[in-house]
Amino acid sequence: MRFLLDTHSLLWFLSGDTSLSEKARRIIEHPDYDILASIASLWEIAIKHSLGKLKLTQPFEQLFPHQLSINSISLLEIRPSHVARVSSLPFHHRDPFDRLLTAQSLSEEVPLLSDDGALDV
Repeated sequence: MRFLLDTHSLLWFLSGDTSLSEKARRIIEHPDYDILASIASLWEIAIKHSLGKLKLTQPFEQLFPHQLSINSISLLEIRPSHVARVSSLPFHHRDPFDRLLTAQSLSEEVPLLSDDGALDV
């Protein structure tokens, strides 16, 4: 089974933050599950870091390739079909990154691991 992490879930998992539920942590660490992180999440993290809204323990370009690799998290590219799906989503959430993650989750038929009820798919 595959799962897509939302941006907070990705950050919380990598930092060991207790805001991530135990259920989500067990899913992410399960050896039989394929865990995905969207390029959109990395883009969002890079923007927030560059604005000073998010502190990272290492430079972005070192932290993410390394952490994704050692945690067996695969990157999900942004495809035209994902972007097209955004146009048909209701406006439960206005954040463009969350809308794209939701569209990717629906398009790929993969559950989105998020603590944001507005992103339930």
